[in-house]
Amino acid sequence: MKADREMIVKVCGMKDAGNIAEVVKAGADWLGFIFHPRSPRYVTMIPSLAGTIPDRSDNALGNAMEGVRKVGVFVDDSVQNIITRIVNFNLDMVQLHGSEGRVMISNLRRTVAGGICPGLKIIKAVSIASAADFDKCAEYEDVVDYLLFDTRCDTHGGCGRKFDWSLLDSYKGNVPFLLSGGIGPDDAEAVRAINHPLMAGVDLNSRFENAPGIKDAAKIKDFIDVLKGRK
Repeated sequence: MKADREMIVKVCGMKDAGNIAEVVKAGADWLGFIFHPRSPRYVTMIPSLAGTIPDRSDNALGNAMEGVRKVGVFVDDSVQNIITRIVNFNLDMVQLHGSEGRVMISNLRRTVAGGICPGLKIIKAVSIASAADFDKCAEYEDVVDYLLFDTRCDTHGGCGRKFDWSLLDSYKGNVPFLLSGGIGPDDAEAVRAINHPLMAGVDLNSRFENAPGIKDAAKIKDFIDVLKGRK
């Protein structure tokens, strides 16, 4: 990692209000909320008064989430459903983790740009198993703000496995990216050693969990401290 570049740390699959506050305190920059119903980390829209993010995002967690970007994660969802959640959860960013194409992404951006959320950033996940998979990135070159490189698996992320990080040298695009897929508590030094000029950050999820949607904040803090050169 270049000395003048500090990595963004996105912690995905957040759900519980108390745990969210802990992870923010641990130093996370972005928080990911999964709106894919098949995920065990799915964030429901139905208020349950159970202390989960739909009930408390705007009030009890307002101060705790100050300065942290909220990312909504969607899989082949409709523009209408995505916009509903952008508004209801006051999302700063949208991560598209399915087979969304540039036409759909362009439609989403045009729709929100008119006043719904003009500053919305869009992340497109790309599944990686071989160098040839980076060819897919060209489709998104002018329509997304970030790419996210995840391990190709049967599910839409969260499988806890790494792809071969040496394959990152095959990415020749112009869009900055986040590295995802099986990053664990002991990987901070290995991530620091990656020197791709367009690597903007990392995405942490299942290997930092005590249960689906519940992160070990102490492990996240240790990882961030090492990644950002604080220890």
